[in-house]
Amino acid sequence: MTPPGPVHHLPAPRIARTVLITALLGCALLTATGILTAGGSPAAEATGLVLLPALLTLYLLHCTPSGNRASLKHRCLTLAVQALLTYLPFVIFDVLWETMAGYLAASLLLLLPRRAAWPLYAAVGLSVLVPALLQGRDLLHSVHLAHTTLLTGLVLYGLARLTGLITHLHTTRGELARQAVTGERLRFARDLHDLLGFSLSAITLKSELVHQLIATQPARAMKEIDEVLAIAGQSLTDVRKAASGYRTLSLQQEIKAAQSMLHAAGIRVRTEGELGTLSPHLDTALATTLREAVTNLLRHSNAAYCRISAAQHDGVVRLLVENDGVDHAYHNPAPHSGNGLGNLRTRMTAIGGRLESGTGKDGTFRLVAEAPVRKPTETSAEPRDIMVPRNGSAA
Repeated sequence: MTPPGPVHHLPAPRIARTVLITALLGCALLTATGILTAGGSPAAEATGLVLLPALLTLYLLHCTPSGNRASLKHRCLTLAVQALLTYLPFVIFDVLWETMAGYLAASLLLLLPRRAAWPLYAAVGLSVLVPALLQGRDLLHSVHLAHTTLLTGLVLYGLARLTGLITHLHTTRGELARQAVTGERLRFARDLHDLLGFSLSAITLKSELVHQLIATQPARAMKEIDEVLAIAGQSLTDVRKAASGYRTLSLQQEIKAAQSMLHAAGIRVRTEGELGTLSPHLDTALATTLREAVTNLLRHSNAAYCRISAAQHDGVVRLLVENDGVDHAYHNPAPHSGNGLGNLRTRMTAIGGRLESGTGKDGTFRLVAEAPVRKPTETSAEPRDIMVPRNGSAA
Protein backbone atom coordinates (compact mmCIF):
# COMPACT_ATOMS: atom_id res chain seq x y z
CA MET A 1 0.00 0.00 0.00
CA THR A 2 1.42 3.37 -1.00
CA PRO A 3 0.14 6.50 0.75
CA PRO A 4 -1.24 9.28 -1.44
CA GLY A 5 1.07 12.03 -2.58
CA PRO A 6 1.01 15.66 -1.36
CA VAL A 7 -2.52 16.91 -0.82
CA HIS A 8 -2.04 20.03 -2.94
CA HIS A 9 -1.43 17.88 -6.02
CA LEU A 10 -4.57 15.75 -5.61
CA PRO A 11 -7.50 16.42 -7.99
CA ALA A 12 -10.26 17.13 -5.43
CA PRO A 13 -8.45 19.80 -3.35
CA ARG A 14 -7.10 21.38 -6.54
CA ILE A 15 -10.60 21.56 -8.08
CA ALA A 16 -12.06 23.01 -4.87
CA ARG A 17 -9.44 25.78 -4.77
CA THR A 18 -10.01 26.49 -8.47
CA VAL A 19 -13.76 26.88 -7.91
CA LEU A 20 -13.18 29.22 -4.96
CA ILE A 21 -10.72 31.43 -6.83
CA THR A 22 -12.97 31.48 -9.90
CA ALA A 23 -15.90 32.67 -7.77
CA LEU A 24 -13.75 35.37 -6.18
CA LEU A 25 -12.46 36.57 -9.53
CA GLY A 26 -16.00 36.52 -10.94
CA CYS A 27 -17.28 38.80 -8.17
CA ALA A 28 -14.29 41.09 -8.55
CA LEU A 29 -14.80 41.21 -12.32
CA LEU A 30 -18.43 42.29 -11.88
CA THR A 31 -17.32 45.10 -9.60
CA ALA A 32 -14.51 46.16 -11.97
CA THR A 33 -16.88 46.16 -14.95
CA GLY A 34 -19.35 48.33 -13.05
CA ILE A 35 -16.65 50.83 -12.12
CA LEU A 36 -15.24 51.07 -15.65
CA THR A 37 -18.69 51.53 -17.22
CA ALA A 38 -19.99 54.03 -14.64
CA GLY A 39 -18.34 56.97 -16.37
CA GLY A 40 -16.28 58.06 -13.37
CA SER A 41 -13.00 59.95 -13.45
CA PRO A 42 -9.77 58.15 -14.38
CA ALA A 43 -8.51 58.65 -10.80
CA ALA A 44 -11.58 56.95 -9.39
CA GLU A 45 -11.30 54.08 -11.81
CA ALA A 46 -7.61 53.65 -10.98
CA THR A 47 -8.39 53.69 -7.25
CA GLY A 48 -10.98 50.99 -7.68
CA LEU A 49 -8.71 48.78 -9.78
CA VAL A 50 -5.97 49.07 -7.14
CA LEU A 51 -8.26 48.33 -4.18
CA LEU A 52 -9.87 45.28 -5.78
CA PRO A 53 -6.68 43.12 -5.80
CA ALA A 54 -5.91 44.25 -2.23
CA LEU A 55 -9.31 43.06 -1.00
CA LEU A 56 -9.01 39.85 -3.00
CA THR A 57 -5.60 39.16 -1.42
CA LEU A 58 -6.92 39.83 2.08
CA TYR A 59 -9.80 37.41 1.60
CA LEU A 60 -7.52 34.71 0.21
CA LEU A 61 -5.30 35.20 3.25
CA HIS A 62 -8.32 34.70 5.50
CA CYS A 63 -9.16 31.45 3.68
CA THR A 64 -5.81 29.85 4.41
CA PRO A 65 -5.21 27.63 7.47
CA SER A 66 -2.57 30.06 8.71
CA GLY A 67 -5.17 32.84 8.64
CA ASN A 68 -7.50 30.82 10.86
CA ARG A 69 -4.69 29.84 13.23
CA ALA A 70 -3.52 33.43 13.74
CA SER A 71 -4.12 35.12 17.08
CA LEU A 72 -7.45 36.86 17.63
CA LYS A 73 -5.66 40.21 17.75
CA HIS A 74 -4.04 39.60 14.37
CA ARG A 75 -7.34 38.45 12.84
CA CYS A 76 -9.16 41.52 14.16
CA LEU A 77 -6.42 43.74 12.71
CA THR A 78 -6.71 42.28 9.21
CA LEU A 79 -10.50 42.44 9.41
CA ALA A 80 -10.27 46.12 10.39
CA VAL A 81 -8.08 46.81 7.36
CA GLN A 82 -10.52 44.93 5.14
CA ALA A 83 -13.45 46.91 6.62
CA LEU A 84 -11.71 50.21 5.85
CA LEU A 85 -10.97 49.14 2.27
CA THR A 86 -14.58 48.01 1.96
CA TYR A 87 -16.48 51.04 3.33
CA LEU A 88 -14.32 54.02 2.37
CA PRO A 89 -14.69 53.39 -1.40
CA PHE A 90 -18.49 53.59 -0.97
CA VAL A 91 -17.97 57.38 -0.92
CA ILE A 92 -16.70 57.16 -4.49
CA PHE A 93 -18.42 54.13 -6.01
CA ASP A 94 -21.65 54.00 -4.04
CA VAL A 95 -23.62 50.76 -4.61
CA LEU A 96 -21.17 49.60 -7.27
CA TRP A 97 -18.92 48.54 -4.40
CA GLU A 98 -21.56 46.43 -2.60
CA THR A 99 -20.03 43.11 -3.81
CA MET A 100 -16.91 43.88 -1.78
CA ALA A 101 -19.07 44.01 1.33
CA GLY A 102 -19.82 40.34 0.59
CA TYR A 103 -16.08 39.64 0.85
CA LEU A 104 -16.05 41.27 4.29
CA ALA A 105 -19.12 39.29 5.42
CA ALA A 106 -17.45 36.02 4.40
CA SER A 107 -14.21 36.95 6.19
CA LEU A 108 -16.12 37.66 9.40
CA LEU A 109 -17.68 34.18 9.28
CA LEU A 110 -14.30 32.58 8.62
CA LEU A 111 -12.23 34.29 11.30
CA LEU A 112 -14.44 35.17 14.25
CA PRO A 113 -16.25 33.00 16.83
CA ARG A 114 -19.84 32.22 15.91
CA ARG A 115 -21.39 34.42 18.59
CA ALA A 116 -19.67 37.46 17.13
CA ALA A 117 -19.44 36.42 13.47
CA TRP A 118 -23.14 35.99 12.63
CA PRO A 119 -24.37 39.28 14.17
CA LEU A 120 -21.56 41.15 12.39
CA TYR A 121 -22.38 39.29 9.18
CA ALA A 122 -25.97 40.54 9.43
CA ALA A 123 -24.71 44.04 10.28
CA VAL A 124 -22.65 44.13 7.07
CA GLY A 125 -25.74 43.27 5.05
CA LEU A 126 -27.77 45.99 6.74
CA SER A 127 -24.97 48.52 6.29
CA VAL A 128 -25.36 48.30 2.51
CA LEU A 129 -28.86 49.73 2.92
CA VAL A 130 -27.45 53.06 4.12
CA PRO A 131 -25.92 54.34 0.84
CA ALA A 132 -28.93 53.16 -1.14
CA LEU A 133 -31.42 54.88 1.15
CA LEU A 134 -29.31 58.06 1.25
CA GLN A 135 -29.50 58.16 -2.53
CA GLY A 136 -33.25 57.99 -2.32
CA ARG A 137 -33.60 54.54 -3.85
CA ASP A 138 -36.78 52.65 -3.13
CA LEU A 139 -36.85 50.20 -0.24
CA LEU A 140 -37.29 47.11 -2.42
CA HIS A 141 -34.12 47.92 -4.41
CA SER A 142 -32.21 48.60 -1.19
CA VAL A 143 -33.30 45.26 0.28
CA HIS A 144 -32.18 43.58 -2.94
CA LEU A 145 -28.68 45.08 -2.51
CA ALA A 146 -28.50 43.86 1.11
CA HIS A 147 -29.72 40.42 0.07
CA THR A 148 -27.09 40.22 -2.69
CA THR A 149 -24.35 41.20 -0.24
CA LEU A 150 -25.39 38.60 2.31
CA LEU A 151 -25.78 35.91 -0.33
CA THR A 152 -22.34 36.69 -1.78
CA GLY A 153 -20.79 36.46 1.67
CA LEU A 154 -22.55 33.17 2.40
CA VAL A 155 -21.49 31.62 -0.93
CA LEU A 156 -17.86 32.68 -0.52
CA TYR A 157 -17.84 31.44 3.08
CA GLY A 158 -19.30 28.10 2.00
CA LEU A 159 -16.78 27.66 -0.80
CA ALA A 160 -13.88 28.50 1.53
CA ARG A 161 -15.10 26.04 4.17
CA LEU A 162 -15.72 23.35 1.57
CA THR A 163 -12.19 23.79 0.20
CA GLY A 164 -10.76 23.49 3.71
CA LEU A 165 -12.80 20.39 4.49
CA ILE A 166 -11.80 18.66 1.25
CA THR A 167 -8.15 19.42 1.88
CA HIS A 168 -8.43 18.17 5.46
CA LEU A 169 -10.23 15.03 4.29
CA HIS A 170 -7.47 14.15 1.85
CA THR A 171 -4.79 14.95 4.43
CA THR A 172 -6.52 12.61 6.88
CA ARG A 173 -6.85 9.93 4.22
CA GLY A 174 -3.12 10.10 3.56
CA GLU A 175 -2.39 9.85 7.28
CA LEU A 176 -4.69 6.85 7.65
CA ALA A 177 -2.93 5.18 4.72
CA ARG A 178 0.44 5.76 6.37
CA GLN A 179 -0.87 4.35 9.65
CA ALA A 180 -2.20 1.30 7.83
CA VAL A 181 1.23 0.72 6.26
CA THR A 182 2.90 1.11 9.65
CA GLY A 183 0.40 -1.25 11.26
CA GLU A 184 0.99 -3.89 8.61
CA ARG A 185 4.75 -3.61 9.08
CA LEU A 186 4.35 -4.02 12.84
CA ARG A 187 2.05 -7.02 12.34
CA PHE A 188 4.56 -8.70 10.07
CA ALA A 189 7.44 -7.89 12.44
CA ARG A 190 5.52 -9.35 15.39
CA ASP A 191 4.61 -12.48 13.47
CA LEU A 192 8.21 -13.02 12.37
CA HIS A 193 9.44 -12.51 15.92
CA ASP A 194 6.90 -14.91 17.38
CA LEU A 195 7.34 -17.53 14.65
CA LEU A 196 11.06 -17.53 14.02
CA GLY A 197 12.08 -16.99 17.64
CA PHE A 198 10.52 -20.29 18.64
CA SER A 199 11.47 -22.22 15.51
CA LEU A 200 15.10 -21.09 15.43
CA SER A 201 15.48 -21.84 19.12
CA ALA A 202 14.07 -25.31 18.54
CA ILE A 203 16.35 -25.93 15.56
CA THR A 204 19.39 -24.72 17.52
CA LEU A 205 18.56 -26.81 20.57
CA LYS A 206 17.86 -30.00 18.63
CA SER A 207 20.95 -29.51 16.44
CA GLU A 208 23.10 -29.31 19.58
CA LEU A 209 21.40 -32.45 20.86
CA VAL A 210 22.07 -34.24 17.56
CA HIS A 211 25.74 -33.22 17.81
CA GLN A 212 25.93 -34.87 21.23
CA LEU A 213 24.00 -38.02 20.25
CA ILE A 214 25.37 -38.78 16.80
CA ALA A 215 28.38 -40.69 18.13
CA THR A 216 26.66 -42.64 20.90
CA GLN A 217 22.95 -42.88 19.90
CA PRO A 218 22.76 -42.54 16.10
CA ALA A 219 19.16 -43.83 15.94
CA ARG A 220 17.91 -41.13 18.30
CA ALA A 221 20.08 -38.58 16.51
CA MET A 222 18.35 -39.46 13.22
CA LYS A 223 14.97 -39.01 14.93
CA GLU A 224 15.98 -35.58 16.17
CA ILE A 225 17.22 -34.64 12.69
CA ASP A 226 13.81 -35.57 11.29
CA GLU A 227 12.22 -33.25 13.84
CA VAL A 228 14.63 -30.45 12.90
CA LEU A 229 13.63 -30.83 9.25
CA ALA A 230 9.95 -30.84 10.18
CA ILE A 231 10.36 -27.68 12.27
CA ALA A 232 12.26 -25.96 9.46
CA GLY A 233 9.55 -26.89 6.94
CA GLN A 234 6.79 -25.69 9.25
CA SER A 235 8.68 -22.45 9.84
CA LEU A 236 8.79 -21.77 6.11
CA THR A 237 5.04 -22.42 5.86
CA ASP A 238 4.31 -20.15 8.84
CA VAL A 239 6.39 -17.31 7.41
CA ARG A 240 4.52 -17.52 4.11
CA LYS A 241 1.19 -17.46 5.95
CA ALA A 242 2.33 -14.52 8.07
CA ALA A 243 3.24 -12.59 4.92
CA SER A 244 -0.23 -13.14 3.52
CA GLY A 245 -1.99 -12.44 6.83
CA TYR A 246 -3.70 -15.84 7.14
CA ARG A 247 -1.61 -17.53 9.81
CA THR A 248 -3.44 -19.56 12.47
CA LEU A 249 -1.94 -21.70 15.23
CA SER A 250 -3.30 -24.36 17.58
CA LEU A 251 -2.71 -24.17 21.31
CA GLN A 252 -2.99 -27.95 21.67
CA GLN A 253 -0.32 -28.49 19.02
CA GLU A 254 1.92 -25.88 20.60
CA ILE A 255 1.65 -27.62 23.98
CA LYS A 256 2.85 -30.85 22.37
CA ALA A 257 5.67 -29.01 20.57
CA ALA A 258 6.68 -27.33 23.83
CA GLN A 259 6.82 -30.70 25.59
CA SER A 260 9.13 -32.06 22.90
CA MET A 261 11.35 -28.98 23.05
CA LEU A 262 11.64 -28.95 26.84
CA HIS A 263 12.24 -32.71 27.07
CA ALA A 264 15.04 -32.35 24.52
CA ALA A 265 16.57 -29.64 26.73
CA GLY A 266 16.41 -31.93 29.79
CA ILE A 267 13.65 -29.95 31.50
CA ARG A 268 10.87 -31.76 33.34
CA VAL A 269 7.47 -30.76 32.00
CA ARG A 270 4.03 -30.98 33.50
CA THR A 271 1.04 -30.14 31.34
CA GLU A 272 -2.56 -29.62 32.37
CA GLY A 273 -5.38 -28.79 30.01
CA GLU A 274 -9.15 -28.76 29.81
CA LEU A 275 -9.86 -26.96 26.58
CA GLY A 276 -12.80 -27.16 24.26
CA THR A 277 -12.95 -25.80 20.74
CA LEU A 278 -11.45 -22.31 20.57
CA SER A 279 -12.04 -19.67 17.93
CA PRO A 280 -9.11 -19.18 15.50
CA HIS A 281 -8.21 -15.72 16.80
CA LEU A 282 -8.07 -16.91 20.42
CA ASP A 283 -6.31 -20.18 19.58
CA THR A 284 -3.63 -18.31 17.62
CA ALA A 285 -3.09 -15.67 20.31
CA LEU A 286 -2.66 -18.21 23.10
CA ALA A 287 -0.49 -20.51 20.96
CA THR A 288 1.74 -17.55 20.13
CA THR A 289 1.96 -16.68 23.82
CA LEU A 290 3.05 -20.22 24.68
CA ARG A 291 5.65 -20.16 21.90
CA GLU A 292 7.19 -16.95 23.22
CA ALA A 293 7.17 -18.17 26.82
CA VAL A 294 8.94 -21.43 25.93
CA THR A 295 11.39 -19.64 23.65
CA ASN A 296 12.36 -17.24 26.44
CA LEU A 297 12.64 -20.09 28.94
CA LEU A 298 15.10 -21.93 26.70
CA ARG A 299 17.11 -18.84 25.82
CA HIS A 300 17.33 -16.94 29.05
CA SER A 301 16.86 -19.29 32.00
CA ASN A 302 18.39 -22.31 33.67
CA ALA A 303 15.09 -24.01 34.47
CA ALA A 304 14.88 -27.64 35.53
CA TYR A 305 11.08 -27.71 35.75
CA CYS A 306 8.24 -26.15 33.77
CA ARG A 307 4.48 -26.29 34.20
CA ILE A 308 2.05 -25.49 31.41
CA SER A 309 -1.62 -25.18 32.25
CA ALA A 310 -4.47 -24.25 29.91
CA ALA A 311 -8.06 -24.27 31.08
CA GLN A 312 -11.42 -22.81 30.17
CA HIS A 313 -13.78 -21.66 32.91
CA ASP A 314 -16.78 -19.30 32.99
CA GLY A 315 -16.21 -18.14 29.43
CA VAL A 316 -12.54 -17.29 30.00
CA VAL A 317 -9.49 -19.21 28.79
CA ARG A 318 -6.44 -19.03 31.05
CA LEU A 319 -2.92 -20.06 30.05
CA LEU A 320 -0.27 -20.41 32.75
CA VAL A 321 3.43 -21.04 32.12
CA GLU A 322 5.78 -21.17 35.10
CA ASN A 323 9.34 -22.31 35.63
CA ASP A 324 11.94 -22.41 38.38
CA GLY A 325 14.90 -21.12 36.41
CA VAL A 326 14.81 -17.33 36.47
CA ASP A 327 18.22 -15.89 35.61
CA HIS A 328 18.34 -12.50 37.37
CA ALA A 329 21.77 -11.76 35.92
CA TYR A 330 20.56 -12.07 32.35
CA HIS A 331 20.68 -8.97 30.21
CA ASN A 332 20.34 -8.83 26.44
CA PRO A 333 22.50 -6.00 25.06
CA ALA A 334 20.93 -6.18 21.59
CA PRO A 335 19.43 -2.80 20.63
CA HIS A 336 16.17 -4.36 19.39
CA SER A 337 15.68 -6.97 22.08
CA GLY A 338 12.71 -6.91 24.42
CA ASN A 339 9.82 -7.05 21.95
CA GLY A 340 8.47 -10.43 23.10
CA LEU A 341 6.16 -9.46 25.96
CA GLY A 342 5.22 -6.25 24.20
CA ASN A 343 4.06 -8.23 21.19
CA LEU A 344 2.09 -10.62 23.38
CA ARG A 345 0.39 -7.85 25.35
CA THR A 346 -0.57 -6.22 22.07
CA ARG A 347 -2.12 -9.44 20.80
CA MET A 348 -4.00 -10.16 24.03
CA THR A 349 -5.32 -6.60 24.29
CA ALA A 350 -6.58 -6.80 20.70
CA ILE A 351 -8.85 -9.75 21.62
CA GLY A 352 -10.04 -8.24 24.90
CA GLY A 353 -7.62 -10.20 27.10
CA ARG A 354 -4.67 -9.46 29.34
CA LEU A 355 -1.17 -10.73 30.01
CA GLU A 356 0.76 -10.62 33.28
CA SER A 357 4.19 -11.88 34.18
CA GLY A 358 6.59 -11.74 37.09
CA THR A 359 8.62 -13.62 39.66
CA GLY A 360 6.97 -14.86 42.84
CA LYS A 361 8.42 -14.89 46.35
CA ASP A 362 9.48 -18.50 45.87
CA GLY A 363 11.58 -17.51 42.83
CA THR A 364 9.21 -19.12 40.33
CA PHE A 365 8.56 -17.12 37.20
CA ARG A 366 4.92 -17.09 36.06
CA LEU A 367 3.33 -15.87 32.87
CA VAL A 368 -0.47 -15.73 32.79
CA ALA A 369 -2.58 -14.94 29.72
CA GLU A 370 -6.37 -14.67 29.93
CA ALA A 371 -8.95 -13.89 27.27
CA PRO A 372 -12.71 -14.30 26.81
CA VAL A 373 -13.84 -17.22 24.69
CA ARG A 374 -15.99 -14.87 22.64
CA LYS A 375 -14.27 -11.90 21.12
CA PRO A 376 -15.88 -8.56 22.13
CA THR A 377 -18.13 -7.16 19.43
CA GLU A 378 -16.34 -3.85 19.56
CA THR A 379 -12.59 -3.89 19.85
CA SER A 380 -10.28 -0.96 19.54
CA ALA A 381 -7.80 -0.75 16.70
CA GLU A 382 -4.75 -2.82 17.35
CA PRO A 383 -2.34 -0.65 19.34
CA ARG A 384 1.18 -0.07 18.31
CA ASP A 385 3.97 -2.32 19.44
CA ILE A 386 5.11 -1.77 23.02
CA MET A 387 8.75 -1.99 23.99
CA VAL A 388 8.83 -3.90 27.30
CA PRO A 389 12.08 -4.63 29.21
CA ARG A 390 12.88 -8.29 29.64
CA ASN A 391 12.51 -9.70 33.13
CA GLY A 392 13.92 -13.05 34.06
CA SER A 393 12.87 -15.64 31.57
CA ALA A 394 10.33 -13.42 29.87
CA ALA A 395 12.60 -11.59 27.50
